[in-house]
Amino acid sequence: MRIYLVGGAVRDQLLQRPVTDHDHVVVGAMPDDMLAQGFRPVGKDFPVFLHPKTGEEYALARTERKTGRGYHGFAFQADPSVTLEEDLARRDLTINAIAQDEDGSLVDPFHGVADIEARVLRHVSDAFVEDPVRLLRVARFAARFAPLGFTVAPETMALMQQMVRDGEVDHLVPERVWQETRRALGEAQPSAFLRVLRESGALAALFPEVDALYGVPQRAEFHPEIDTGVHVEMVVDAAARIAPGNDLVGYCALTHDLGKALTPADELPRHVGHEHAGLEPLQALSSRLKVPTEHAILAERVCREHLNAHRAFELKSSTVLKLLMSLDALRRPERLDVFLAACLADKRGRLGHENDAYPQADFLRAARDAAAAIQAGPLVARGLQGPAVGEAMERERVKAIDGVARG
Repeated sequence: MRIYLVGGAVRDQLLQRPVTDHDHVVVGAMPDDMLAQGFRPVGKDFPVFLHPKTGEEYALARTERKTGRGYHGFAFQADPSVTLEEDLARRDLTINAIAQDEDGSLVDPFHGVADIEARVLRHVSDAFVEDPVRLLRVARFAARFAPLGFTVAPETMALMQQMVRDGEVDHLVPERVWQETRRALGEAQPSAFLRVLRESGALAALFPEVDALYGVPQRAEFHPEIDTGVHVEMVVDAAARIAPGNDLVGYCALTHDLGKALTPADELPRHVGHEHAGLEPLQALSSRLKVPTEHAILAERVCREHLNAHRAFELKSSTVLKLLMSLDALRRPERLDVFLAACLADKRGRLGHENDAYPQADFLRAARDAAAAIQAGPLVARGLQGPAVGEAMERERVKAIDGVARG
């Protein structure tokens, strides 16, 4: 039995990044050998075990054989005859196909170390095309490592384009698409995820509502970057800086302007009413990807209300209250924080505006606090009952917001 550290742990060590997960591959062992040493089995499709003390994953070396369409269509072989190189050969990218033995020596049959040094995301073998999830994974790794200068190898991009043409991405289940998208939105540069998917053709196949934004012009005085697709790329990157790792803010940022793709050509580059037009495509996207309820709800609020946030100082106090109530912000202030982070990302996701101030956020938070301070108790003590209590609370909350200083 020989044990190797594999995958992300080795890659991240070489990149001098924090290592969070330690995965191991075991060569020359049977399941009974692992059980005899106290390992706990957890794998359903193939033999994976948890270390009795560390809880880290140890998988028996295995090979994969394509048996059908999609990413479920595989047969696995795991027995003592499978070599380390055979196990590494089934992995997606060369930078993930490096192993380290117990003495610290590297086993690198596919030159992953050279690709790390060259900052290239390159497929291990032509078997890459057999698993459509790999296309999403490459795009997600691009989002993670783009700040380090990584790009997708031309030959790998060509394979990804072939996968789209062959319809492999059509066999991806929504849950897996969302899982990879969610992780990508939490990476350092989510725009790279969009660009890689778009170049491969997968953005149009999986996210047609987002793909439709590219080439749609905006008014240059508000959007010097002009192209709405480019704007959305800048917004998701701004969201990643404002709320690192927060895919909820990221999803709101990604979908806030979907309505601009529906603007009639004779109205361009103006987009009157795009915040309402965007609700239907947003609901279609959220439903198709089966996104979590909170993501769907807050993305709709950001889509519909982000212009009101931008012009918060011009709104009537009653409109400010309606905005806060639509977010349920008086009871759940964290929702207002997500909303404002996405609106700030929209403000800063414009060429030359990356560091703009956003005093509207302070005003809306102060308005929320003032409105939330109005409670029913004193009104009931004055003898009000039933609907009169709610009506009085609304009037008092509007007055409280009136008293908040506006920028």
